[in-house]
Amino acid sequence: MYHSTDPRAALTATPIGSAPAATRFAGAEYAKFYDMPPAETADGARTWYARGQNFIIAYSEAERGTALARGDQPDEYVVLLPDPGAGAEIVWNGETTTVGGHSISFVPAGASSVTLLGPAKVVRMMTAKSDDLARRCANAASYATAHPNLPPFAAWPDPVGGAKVRTYSLEVAPTPGRFGRIFRGSTFMVNFLDPKNGPRDTTKMSPHHHDDFEQCSLALAGTFIHHLRWPWTTDMGQWRADDHERCGSPSVTVIPPPAIHTSQAIDPGLNLLVDIFCPPRVDFSEKPGWVLNADDYPMPAATPTRT
Repeated sequence: MYHSTDPRAALTATPIGSAPAATRFAGAEYAKFYDMPPAETADGARTWYARGQNFIIAYSEAERGTALARGDQPDEYVVLLPDPGAGAEIVWNGETTTVGGHSISFVPAGASSVTLLGPAKVVRMMTAKSDDLARRCANAASYATAHPNLPPFAAWPDPVGGAKVRTYSLEVAPTPGRFGRIFRGSTFMVNFLDPKNGPRDTTKMSPHHHDDFEQCSLALAGTFIHHLRWPWTTDMGQWRADDHERCGSPSVTVIPPPAIHTSQAIDPGLNLLVDIFCPPRVDFSEKPGWVLNADDYPMPAATPTRT
């Protein structure tokens, strides 16, 4: 359910009855990095990790000259430099790409490194194939057994023109009818939402659900209350109480399907949320103009409808 002013109101929903109703549910995951020690402190960076079923979020606060390296990365990953200012040098396949602050980059599989050109926050997004990082996640134990209602991960097609570092500025002006600033690769879709000052209008909330994929909401500024509600089934043993979880920044919230959810910004100052999906979303991809780098990363030849 979306307010009429929300661009997502134009999305096509899955027809009722087109998929079996879920009968088992997982809870949400909350990793409040500001309230826990880093998983590692090394080489000028403090890094926290949290995960969903298919993905890992590595959030680092790093000094100038810090090098964040991957020796044998199994698939493409994302480097997000959320703030203006200091950029980074990304080295892959012997080539160096200099990227600015307030940017998003997609780095191919294999050996690579990200070296900061000044103090900065860095968010890296890897799939759960990165076993070494999955073990470091604050909520690793939650995924010792696979969560229900999620199909096996399948990457999207390789980019046009072959493997190379691709980087995009986040300095994109809002466009009427477009939702946020969406970029996708072969493994992730990232929506860097427009920052908002002050609390969200509580008459324009957006309770909705997803049938078969998790949503990761990464809070980079401000404070949010994540409201979640799970369906009732004939088995009361599967019923879950509602969540109304207050999360400051930085934090990661993983919303499981098919929980109804909406996020309420409550800070009187700046509120900034980034929504992350692994693999990319079909419905967002099908909206003309929504995915800003769609020409670089094609959709699969045949894609199921997802909501």
